[in-house]
Amino acid sequence: MSRPAAIITGGARGIGRACAEALADAGFDILVVDLADNAAKDLAANITARGAKFAYHCGDIANLDTHAALVDAATSTFGRIDCLVNNAGIGAVVRGDLLELKPDNFDRILAINLRGTVFLSQAVARAMLAAPGDHPKSIITITSVSAEMASPERADYCISKAGLSMWIKTLALRLAAENIGVFEVRPGIIRTDMTAGVTAKYDALIDGGLVPAKRWGEAGDVGAAVAALASGKLGFSTGSIINVDGALSVPRL
Repeated sequence: MSRPAAIITGGARGIGRACAEALADAGFDILVVDLADNAAKDLAANITARGAKFAYHCGDIANLDTHAALVDAATSTFGRIDCLVNNAGIGAVVRGDLLELKPDNFDRILAINLRGTVFLSQAVARAMLAAPGDHPKSIITITSVSAEMASPERADYCISKAGLSMWIKTLALRLAAENIGVFEVRPGIIRTDMTAGVTAKYDALIDGGLVPAKRWGEAGDVGAAVAALASGKLGFSTGSIINVDGALSVPRL
């Protein structure tokens, strides 16, 4: 078998970068998509040191017109696409009273977290079907425990993740017979740049027992789950939700 290739959106830092590293360690060549235009040099050294080929594509997945070029970049560089990790996303533009939610903020978060991810998945799925190859295929989407657990102060974010969760279910049904595994990974409280501004808040909540595992999640926890799903060993579990949250989302009395 030739080396499989993966696309990771939002892969320049945080969870996306951890996913890229974990997949490189698992034998994948890596194409990272991100808005950062100065991340490629550092990323290239990191990924190639793990024995993988590396490519970087600067772009915004909210711009659907760029998706074809992104797919072409992966296929022209690696000759194949075996895994898509939909990680790119933003948090609530403004946290606050949902009765004050602004349409522009709502539209922005859904354009990236939901609309962009849906149609990039569609484009990559078509490419996978056109060139089946010799390695298990997977589309893995990073959502959040907020797909189910409501936070009224960031309703737009929760709505985007809940909608994405339904997209994943329907995509899994569409691609099950095509032997393309489709999975949802739901991180809980993960230590990243996105949560840096609320560190003190979550430190206190974790100390108070919010997370049964009694610790923050790390980006590498998510990367490890993604690499396991991309291996193909869990192919018959397509459509599954993998919680990476230290049992945060388990209902308790």
